[in-house]
Amino acid sequence: MKILVMKFRNIGDVLLVSPLVNNLKYHYPNALIDIAVNRGTEEMITLHPAINDVIIYDRSNIKKQNIFKQLLLELQFAFQIRSSKYDMVINTTEGDRGAQLAWLSGASITIGHRPKKNRLLQNTFTHLLPKQGLRHTIETNLDVLRVLNLKIIEKKVNIFWKKDDEDIDLPEEFIHIHPVSRWMFKCISDKTMAQIIDYCELELSQKVVLTAAPIKEELKKVDSILKLCKSEPLNFSGQYTLKQTAALNKKAKAFIGVDTAIMHISAANNIPILAFFGPSGADHWGPWDNDLFESEYLTRRGFRIMGKHRVLQENWECIPCGKDGCDGTKVSDCLMNLDIEFIKYNIKEIIDAKKD
Repeated sequence: MKILVMKFRNIGDVLLVSPLVNNLKYHYPNALIDIAVNRGTEEMITLHPAINDVIIYDRSNIKKQNIFKQLLLELQFAFQIRSSKYDMVINTTEGDRGAQLAWLSGASITIGHRPKKNRLLQNTFTHLLPKQGLRHTIETNLDVLRVLNLKIIEKKVNIFWKKDDEDIDLPEEFIHIHPVSRWMFKCISDKTMAQIIDYCELELSQKVVLTAAPIKEELKKVDSILKLCKSEPLNFSGQYTLKQTAALNKKAKAFIGVDTAIMHISAANNIPILAFFGPSGADHWGPWDNDLFESEYLTRRGFRIMGKHRVLQENWECIPCGKDGCDGTKVSDCLMNLDIEFIKYNIKEIIDAKKD
């Protein structure tokens, strides 16, 4: 049997599909399971022992081409899928592209969400996935098992790397802080982040290791934070791949950061997390505790705990809004004036629990 799982979204989204892959391999142990993802997200799923092949859709490159070249590249990608002769094709996200590929695949079993735009694709899927509602994204990925009447065996998120990715000179004990996101409206104020770093270093005597993607905006943000710091954390921003950052994170005592893929990597590594949420909902995207089987993000906003992980979010009525900042500013007001004393209290509790 050949199975294709499609996840054409961002880095963190791809990582959260791993529980589905694990369960599919359990129920179809002899199946070849491939996964199709956007270029730039593949490190979240490569080296997974249950994955046969990772098929990369080069979305950004295709968009750069003229309309005729775009059409040619899209057809080539679709032909690649069809020529693989899959028995089951699963589109885990809403959108016409996945529905089109599922329709063209020729698979006898197709699973996905009903397309919203293209009426010609309304009957593409043999099995329809329900809406997400207030459930965690891991649960919606696992809806694939539910519509197939298969038991959900586990809900663990996994990430894998090579031994060479661990060749990073690190302190014996440290707190990993990833203060930025590709979406700047998810970031807390530079002043608050600098206070957090100083608290960890100067008051808790815990070395801080900073990371960020090798992206100009993120590196600039880190520099701005460092200028406000009284301490001298180790700054590895822009230096490591996602796999190397995951290997680094695995050695940390705790993780502090915003709603980003590195937060989900930390959860996969079972590292205690303090995460700051603004426009996005923790009910959908909160860090998942691998030691638990059910989500504990039962409210839409405010401070929440799931096992070893904590989400700090204001309890404002407008949260979660899903917008890229307030009034088009690309800055989220709900993340600008967080209670630093409450943050310190939670950091100390996490560190003290780690000592026990």
